[in-house]
Amino acid sequence: MNATDRTPAGLLTSALAADPGRPLVTFYDDATGERVELSVATFANWVAKTANLLQGDLSAGPGDRVALLLPAHWQTAVWLLACSSVGAIADVAGDPAVADVVVGGPDSLAEARACRGERVALALRPLGGRFPQPPEGFLDYAVEVPGQGDRFTPFAPVDPRDPALVVAGREFSGAEVVELATAEAPSLDLTGPGSRLLSGLPYDTWEGLGAGLYAPLAAGGSVVLCRHLDRLDEETLAKRIESERVTAVRR
Repeated sequence: MNATDRTPAGLLTSALAADPGRPLVTFYDDATGERVELSVATFANWVAKTANLLQGDLSAGPGDRVALLLPAHWQTAVWLLACSSVGAIADVAGDPAVADVVVGGPDSLAEARACRGERVALALRPLGGRFPQPPEGFLDYAVEVPGQGDRFTPFAPVDPRDPALVVAGREFSGAEVVELATAEAPSLDLTGPGSRLLSGLPYDTWEGLGAGLYAPLAAGGSVVLCRHLDRLDEETLAKRIESERVTAVRR
């Protein structure tokens, strides 16, 4: 992390400059058998495309509220950093009725319809696949994002002091997210490049977001993000920890 990194998006920019080829997010869904590994460069490309969609097509900007009705998933991590890039407030499990944009997964589309603004649906299928039948009243993320630009520039500067994240009733500025993630990284056994944390925690608390994204990013490490980890027995989990060269576990 550089001393000038004041937002999560800034952390990603520094990670991209330092070592674009290293793994950043490795995602498992133990209900489907899916495994996806994203390098810093690949993850940053998804973030740039999503930020362009958010800013250009959905007209979101600093201070706008984006309700993220999504599980712990690599695409959720992308949306969190895209919101930071634009300056929008990522409201995790937030009320869609008061959001400017709502982003929902397959299990939350009925709830997401309460949003009077723009609605985006994520199929959360392997390899970022689209819905077989697009949900009525929603943009299909997998259809809309591929054509977006690979580089992103915000229309307005993002102030690190502005609200950036709401989770479990707590509001954080971009600077507070960075400061807290950096401070907590050592307690998560994230000691710098090469540190690799396996997290089975959901994204609906700061603890889950810190372990599952922000602290590994701040420490220059990486995360093995596991959804439905409770479906693994201890022997299979131990093999994953060994094969993925995991240095710390939170579940």
